Amino acid sequence: MTASRYPDTRLLIDNEWCDAASGKTLDVHNPATGEPIGKVAHAGIPDLDRALAAAQRGFETWRKVPANERAAIMRKAAGLVRERAADIGRVLTQEQGKPYAEARIEALAAADIIEWFADEGRRVYGRIVPSRNLAAQQLVLKEPIGPVAAFTPWNFPINQVVRKLAASLATGCSFLVKAPEETPASPAALLQAFVDAGIPKGVIGLVFGNPAEISSYLIPHPIIRKVTFTGSTAVGKQLAAMAGQHMKRATMELGGHAPVIVCDDADVALAVKASGGAKFRNAGQVCISPTRFLVHNSIKREFAEALVKHAEGLKLGDGLAEGTTLGPLANTRRLQAMSKVLENARAKGATIATGGDRVGSAGNFFAPTVLTDVPLEADVFNEEPFGPIAAIRGFDTLDEAIAESNRLPYGLAGYAFTRSIKNAHQLSQEVEVGMLWINQPAAPSPEMPFGGVKDSGYGSEGGPEAMEAYVVTKAVSIMAV
Repeated sequence: MTASRYPDTRLLIDNEWCDAASGKTLDVHNPATGEPIGKVAHAGIPDLDRALAAAQRGFETWRKVPANERAAIMRKAAGLVRERAADIGRVLTQEQGKPYAEARIEALAAADIIEWFADEGRRVYGRIVPSRNLAAQQLVLKEPIGPVAAFTPWNFPINQVVRKLAASLATGCSFLVKAPEETPASPAALLQAFVDAGIPKGVIGLVFGNPAEISSYLIPHPIIRKVTFTGSTAVGKQLAAMAGQHMKRATMELGGHAPVIVCDDADVALAVKASGGAKFRNAGQVCISPTRFLVHNSIKREFAEALVKHAEGLKLGDGLAEGTTLGPLANTRRLQAMSKVLENARAKGATIATGGDRVGSAGNFFAPTVLTDVPLEADVFNEEPFGPIAAIRGFDTLDEAIAESNRLPYGLAGYAFTRSIKNAHQLSQEVEVGMLWINQPAAPSPEMPFGGVKDSGYGSEGGPEAMEAYVVTKAVSIMAV
C-alpha cells in the first residue's frame, strides 16, 4: 500500500490552524522505521491562553445551539470522517504503527461514536417534579458543565479523543484536547472534519506540547470546568488529585491488567481466536488487552499450544505493507519495557513458548510472545505489560481463578470462556471489573458503558452514563404570584 504524504500538524485555535507563538516544533517518528516523518507544533502558555479564551467564547455560543442543530453538525462531521477513513487510516498507521486495517476501522468506529452521541444529546432530559404547593412548579434542569480539558494517549489517537469529544459536544460543552505528540496528525484530521462540518469557532481546540506543563496549566484554570483523561494509573491519580484541589469534575479511564478465565468446559478454539485476536491487536498496546490468561489445568496444555500457533501465524511488519497483521510497538520505550518484562519472567521461572525477542534492528518490532507456567510473583502477572505478551497460568477451581482476577488493584476489563450458565452467572457477579466479555472478544460500542473500577478509574465514556459527567443538575422552583 502506498503511504499518503504525512502532514505536519499545527495547533487548532478558534477554527484556525496555527503555529505555536514561539515557533517551536517536535519531530514525529514512524515506529516501523524509527525515522522522522513530520513535525508537530509545541504550544506554550501564550498559546494555551488563546485556546482557553476561544473555548470560553465557543462554550457561550454552543450551549445556546439547540440539541437537534448540534446533532446535525455532529452527524455531518461523522459523514466526513467516514468518507476520509482510508486517508486518515494511512496517516494513523504511519505515526502509530498499527496495521492499516486496524487504523481504518478505528476511523470508521469514530464516525459511529459521533453519530450515536449526536442522537443521545437530544435525550438529555430534565424532569418536572410534583410540588407540595400547587401554586409552584418544580423543575430539574440539565445544563452543560462548561469548557472541557481532555488529555489523550497515543495507542488509539482517534478513538480516545472521539469518545470525549462526542459526549462533550452532544451536551453543549466546548472541548480543548491535549492530544499525543507522538501521534498528532490523526486527531487533527478528526477535528478538521468538525471544522469542515461548520462547528462554530472556539467550540473545539487542539494543542500539543509538554504534557506536565499543559495539564498543570489547564486543569486549575478557572475557564475549565471538566477534566477527562485516558492513560496510566500513576498519571491519572496525579491529575485527579489536581482536579479535586480545584473542585473540577473528572473522568478517569486508567490502566488495566485484564484477566482471561478459560473454564474447563470452554470452547478452546473460540477462546484462542477471541482472546488471541484481542491480545495482539495494536501489538497489545490496548488498555483492555487480555494479559493474565487463567486456564483450567485440564485444558491448559491444549490452550497454550493453540495460542502459540495463533501467535506464530501473525505477520509482523510495517502496518502499510500488504498482509501485515501485527505492527511495531509505538516507541522505543515500549521495546525496553518488553525486554524488562521478559528478563524478569525468565528469572522467575516462566517458560517462553514462543517469541520473547526484538525483531530486526530498524523500527520497534517485537515478536508476539506466549509465556507458560508463569508464577504469580513475576512482574507480568502484577504490572500491565502493554505489549504483545500473553502470560498463562493454570487453575483448578473457578473460585481460585476469580480470586486471582480480583487480586490486583486494577479493574478495567475482563474476559471469560465457558459453556455453563452457572459459571457465566458467577463470573458476572464476582469479577471486579467495569467491563466483562464472556465467550467473545472485546466488543465496546457507543451505547454501552466504557470504564473501570478500583485503580482503573471512574466514570464512563460510553452509553448514556457518559453524558452525566458533562452536565450539571439545577433545581428550579417557580411560584405563581
